[in-house]
Amino acid sequence: MAHRLKTKYKEQVVPALKKQLGKENIMEIPKIEKIVINQTFADAVQNAKLLNTAAEELSQITGQKPVITKAKKSIANFKLREGMPIGVSVTLRQERMWSFFDRLISLALPRVRDFRGLSAKGFDGRGNYNMGLKEQTIFPEINYDKVDKIRGMNITICTSAKTDAEGKALLESFGFPFRK
Repeated sequence: MAHRLKTKYKEQVVPALKKQLGKENIMEIPKIEKIVINQTFADAVQNAKLLNTAAEELSQITGQKPVITKAKKSIANFKLREGMPIGVSVTLRQERMWSFFDRLISLALPRVRDFRGLSAKGFDGRGNYNMGLKEQTIFPEINYDKVDKIRGMNITICTSAKTDAEGKALLESFGFPFRK
């Protein structure tokens, strides 16, 4: 069974973008390739057990086991050595990506306090979009009573778009809440 947003992409978004962007070939229409969710913690230097709870929460949100990321460089001021575990990361593709994207748009973002829309300045020049969330509790999978600490996360939506305008048109066609 195909996911709701995947069928919407094939049936509604592709024809609309084909007309809007003036593309002839369906293969030129941008699509979402992957979603990367990343959390990094300064406290992980002192207490490595924080990563386990963060990884558990991230796996509840995404349905996939996160990878523990390690420091690439040593920074003496932060008491950080190369190779120390400092964060968790998940790369979502295919069905998990579509279900996470659906939950992000329809459930999580409307639950953000004082939400006025996302900034359109989060594009990187190649059609990929970056956004930050201040707390993990906006996702319905997280039990608020079991949260020991509020942690933020960075979400990167990687698209096959060549420009930021194409990437924005793709995300807007899914109903992505950009600030007006």
